Amino acid sequence: MKNTDIYEVEDCGCFGPKLNLNEAQAETITLSEGLQYHIVEGRMLIHNIFRPLSSNYFALVREARELYNNGLLNVTEDDMELLESDLGEFGVYNGVKVPLDYVFDIEELENMINEAAKAKKKTPPIGKPKRGGSKKFYVYVRKPGGGIKKVSFGDTTGLRAKLNNPQARRAFAARHKCAQAKDRTTARYWSCRLPRYAKLLGFKTSFSGYW
Repeated sequence: MKNTDIYEVEDCGCFGPKLNLNEAQAETITLSEGLQYHIVEGRMLIHNIFRPLSSNYFALVREARELYNNGLLNVTEDDMELLESDLGEFGVYNGVKVPLDYVFDIEELENMINEAAKAKKKTPPIGKPKRGGSKKFYVYVRKPGGGIKKVSFGDTTGLRAKLNNPQARRAFAARHKCAQAKDRTTARYWSCRLPRYAKLLGFKTSFSGYW
């Protein structure tokens, strides 16, 4: 197996999980590579081969739990206790998403909270236009290839957005070809959708469609 999440542990010589499938079930159920490894090598699930706190670590537990709950997987008493816990599910602690039934030490938990706080502080609100910037408005969007882009839009010559004027809206939509504006990373996309965010930006209007 080649995976950076693999957590090396010595073989304990214990009895690992065993499938309990009939012929029809065996033909329809597909196991992950990780669970197959545990079954073939006879490695108990409490000795999860994946790195603790990794997505693969929790995915393996959830996969095994589903099979166990459906009577398709036989496990030892220690593994049974693991599968009957909430390990692999998540809750919120101090505003941070944390795994349930995972035993943290205090330092580990504090580091997780601090890292989540830093990430939240660095990530601006996505897709929520605001007033200001180099033009009248700006918005942060996710770029298709990854990353975040700041898009500035809106007239800077002193013209006012005539949201309550149907004729002006139609003229604007035709001039800027709003029906074809699909790219969220462009100023045209957001200018064409300005009425949708009118109340958020402080406009007094009941119109919320395209220009």
